Amino acid sequence: MPRKNKKIEFHKIEITDAGAKGKCVAKAPDGKIIFINNVVPGDVVDVQTFKKRKKFYEASVTNIHRFSDYRIEPSCEYFGSCGGCKWQNMEYSKQLFYKEKEVKSNLEKIGKIKVKELLPIKGAKKKYFYRNKMEFSFSNNRWLSYDEIQSQQQIKERNALGFHIPGMWDKILDINKCWLQEDPSNEIRNKIKEFATKNNIPFFDPKKQIGVLRTLMIRISNIGQIMVIVQFYSRRMWIKEWVIIVKILLVNASLDMLRVM
Repeated sequence: MPRKNKKIEFHKIEITDAGAKGKCVAKAPDGKIIFINNVVPGDVVDVQTFKKRKKFYEASVTNIHRFSDYRIEPSCEYFGSCGGCKWQNMEYSKQLFYKEKEVKSNLEKIGKIKVKELLPIKGAKKKYFYRNKMEFSFSNNRWLSYDEIQSQQQIKERNALGFHIPGMWDKILDINKCWLQEDPSNEIRNKIKEFATKNNIPFFDPKKQIGVLRTLMIRISNIGQIMVIVQFYSRRMWIKEWVIIVKILLVNASLDMLRVM
């Protein structure tokens, strides 16, 4: 059997850079690189490793000694658990700086292209609600937060409609408000979950491979047209229930037009 990586703690490590996929970078006392999530360049932190390779570690923060001047308060309540927005805790101007730096590095190190002049990245007009398409997953066994687990209270409501926890194919984070797609996206998703729960339509179980509701896709065009697609796992079509869902949306979500295909 392969040996498990021994967890190592490093104390008062300064975050010096930001890299790919939202990970930030520090250097361990032994000279190896440490990749860390949910931190900002300039933070000084204690970390514990959970992965060790020949040239680098991956680690989680256990304590923050000093906050970076570039750090801001994330707008989303799920930041740190959801993997959708990696740098929402960093000033937008600094996000652009590190993204531009990554593009230049990839061109030179991976593409072997010598960059004579690199035009600056143009910032987006909207920091939030800028995506026109979102996909969500149903689960009958939602991911529980650390506080929920520590409370030792019996949690009866376990249905979820949201996003996968990063690196966990069977764990779905239930979402009430997402900052990526404009309204009525949140209202549509929440109404569908509310209706399905109230009417006992089974949510998908990824481990047992059973259930009815599997995924939800919402697309909003730049002229306000809305497309909603629900993927069913069960062979039973639940046509009557889906028609009722559309009616609920028309009445409660104030949508101009939805068409059942």
